[in-house]
Amino acid sequence: MIQSTNKILVPIDFSEQSLIALDQSYNIAQKYNAEITLLHVVEDHGMIAKLFSNKQHENLKKNIQNDLDKLALEVAKKSKLVVSSLVGRGYVYEQINAVAELINATMIIMGTNGDSSIKKKFIGSNALRVVRESKIPVITIKGHEHRKGIENIVLPLDLSKETREKIGMAIHLSKLFKGAVVRVISVLFTSDEFVVNRLTRQLGQAKAFLEKEGVECSAEIVKGVKGEDTLAQNILEYAAKVDGDLVMIMTQQELEFTKFFIGSSAQEIINHSNIPVLSIRPVFRKDTTMFPNPY
Repeated sequence: MIQSTNKILVPIDFSEQSLIALDQSYNIAQKYNAEITLLHVVEDHGMIAKLFSNKQHENLKKNIQNDLDKLALEVAKKSKLVVSSLVGRGYVYEQINAVAELINATMIIMGTNGDSSIKKKFIGSNALRVVRESKIPVITIKGHEHRKGIENIVLPLDLSKETREKIGMAIHLSKLFKGAVVRVISVLFTSDEFVVNRLTRQLGQAKAFLEKEGVECSAEIVKGVKGEDTLAQNILEYAAKVDGDLVMIMTQQELEFTKFFIGSSAQEIINHSNIPVLSIRPVFRKDTTMFPNPY
């Protein structure tokens, strides 16, 4: 096995969902020619954790490391990839992002069970917190059955300039997965002529740009009904209709609340999507050019 400079971090808590995410990581890692790093985090906070002595914590860490090493060997044999394992201690989301930075990871792929409670929406589950604070793309996986690979990428677009970052990544993934189709969608909740025309024009520009880059794509505007539909609902229904394999979203929509929120629509998609969700953190840019060549 040849070592690669690309690394994909896969958090493992040995739950069914984390192992499903691990299984999905093989194909992406192979396409990126990436190594896989498995990470388990032993939480050392809360009332239960305080009942354990330092020695008990160390014994627990050793036992988990042994289990993780066995899993890493199995994964390496099955995937023909370089696989390493780490055990951290602390807050789960903090350790995941810290390790991702430490190993210079290309991407994080993790399972999530989703949670629609008000508390979870506000504070965020571990998956939401990882997405909120990660500096690199994060793929969250909630569903149980997924295609091996990517054939249809669902790309929701709005009028924000950050949209172009998703377009650049969609082009990259389409070429990486040998011709995956990009399904561009915009959702309209207004009949305002100015907004409709602007969104229609942008959708056309996005489609033309993708086609110029040699990417097969489709573009569609979906009319939502205020008070009945949500943006996330429309996107997920569309993803199901086109047999999507991946939904691409931008995080941190409510920029003034970035400490607590990653955007209500982003959260809803992550919590309820049965297909993998790729979250990209927008990079602040002063210019407003919508479709520069990303490569």
